[in-house]
Amino acid sequence: MEIHLRVARPTDRLDDVVRFDTEGLGLASLGAFAHRAPSADNLLVFYLPDEREWREAVGRMIGSGYEPVPSFNPYWDQVGRTFEDPDGYRVVLQHAAWSA
Repeated sequence: MEIHLRVARPTDRLDDVVRFDTEGLGLASLGAFAHRAPSADNLLVFYLPDEREWREAVGRMIGSGYEPVPSFNPYWDQVGRTFEDPDGYRVVLQHAAWSA
């Protein structure tokens, strides 16, 4: 099954954010446009219930030079790791399955 995720948000540091997304998160960049601004509770959450996949994703981020940061909401620190991209936006790698 192929899954797509589209995120449209502004940045003043496109090159740094693309590196964060591609080298750190392992995503492919399909396109871009220019614009701006963040908050500690603006999140992009990836639900990774598989232990191996979650550990690999966290390891890839750390191996790319991105250290976890404390979450604005401590809920995300219980079974996940939060990273901050070059613009200050937060990405959570959550070791859990998504539930509605």
